[in-house]
Amino acid sequence: MRTAKDSALTVGSRDISRWLLPTGVQSSALFLLAGRGLRGFCDGFIAVLLPAYLLALGFGQLDVGLISSTTLIGSAFATIMVGMLGNRYPSRRMLTLAAALMAATGMGFASLSSLWPLLIVAFVGTLNPSSGDVSLFLPIEQALLAESATADARTAVFARYSLIGAFSAAVGALVAALPDWLMSHTGVPLLAGMRAMFVLYALMGVVLWLLYLRLPRPSAQTRAPSTPLGPSRRIVTRLALLFSVDAFAGGLVVNSLLALWLMQRFGLSLGAAGQFFFWAGLLTAGSQLAAVPLARKVGLLNTMVFTHIPASLCLIAAAFTSSLPLTLTLLLIRSALSQMDVPTRTAYVMAVVTPPERPAAASFTTVPRSLAAALGPTLAGALFAMGWVGAPLLACGVLKIAYDLTLLGAFRHIEPDG
Repeated sequence: MRTAKDSALTVGSRDISRWLLPTGVQSSALFLLAGRGLRGFCDGFIAVLLPAYLLALGFGQLDVGLISSTTLIGSAFATIMVGMLGNRYPSRRMLTLAAALMAATGMGFASLSSLWPLLIVAFVGTLNPSSGDVSLFLPIEQALLAESATADARTAVFARYSLIGAFSAAVGALVAALPDWLMSHTGVPLLAGMRAMFVLYALMGVVLWLLYLRLPRPSAQTRAPSTPLGPSRRIVTRLALLFSVDAFAGGLVVNSLLALWLMQRFGLSLGAAGQFFFWAGLLTAGSQLAAVPLARKVGLLNTMVFTHIPASLCLIAAAFTSSLPLTLTLLLIRSALSQMDVPTRTAYVMAVVTPPERPAAASFTTVPRSLAAALGPTLAGALFAMGWVGAPLLACGVLKIAYDLTLLGAFRHIEPDG
């Protein structure tokens, strides 16, 4: 016999499911959203933990930037392989292989201490030092989400995808303080606690593998086109080139390097940095929801551009401030605005290409972003080592404003299909 409590739980779960899956979205998208949450949680604590872990191993600022760059270069090459092989192998199989690689990456970083072995693991693995999703999971999941939603629901489901990633990354950033807590309360050495976090990352890869196994098997009716990019090749190429400028700028202040900057300039502890990135992540998560009604009112492109520019101005101002509270305030305002373009950008790309081209479009707009973003961390690490601590923030803000204005000028007359 069902109790009132059981009925309330059933209604609550239905409400959650209805919010996660708006009208026009297939139920298989739930597995992709859950996977994004798990990966976001891991990315959240890795981005804060990575610079402190590498410094504890005895590496310098330039090494932190080099390893961060290597992870992004590896992600770019993996994404190229997805673009080349995505039409030959089922997405379900590729996602499970990526999850297994994630587990191996965590164990590699937990057990290695020398630079070159870590660089190799960083290149072939799935580590993400940035605030956004730049992994090989991204183009596969984007294409599957686009297929699972109608045109009217596409922006909404991508917003939920980004929201879940941002919120789980915020929680993950808070968890990055766990090694500090273990050291002060239980006497566990800080380095041992950090290594345990990479073991946790590996375990999450196993959980992700089990989750992707529950994705429905692909139907035999869909056959890949002989040319992955056909009528939309020109527009995808232009978007990819512009996105690469934005990504290069963002690579100068990936979360790992922003955490390093705060630690070096203001003496922020690992726990305090985790708290900051937690609140920044919450603001980013909230902005994903606001992006949907704003895009409906002013359009996808305008939402991308006119939220980005104020965020970049806040970043530029933060480069010149010497007060920690003011700096953190400016960075929090930036967090509330800078990622509103993520769901709208993805929805825009999926809307201006034909349905058969979507997997290739997702891959070939992601690859240049990953490659361009990979150059930023090494450059920023070198600038930090030279004492030019504010230069990466300034360069990032200026380049992003230039990108926004160019994007608006080049695509303001192109209307998406939904």
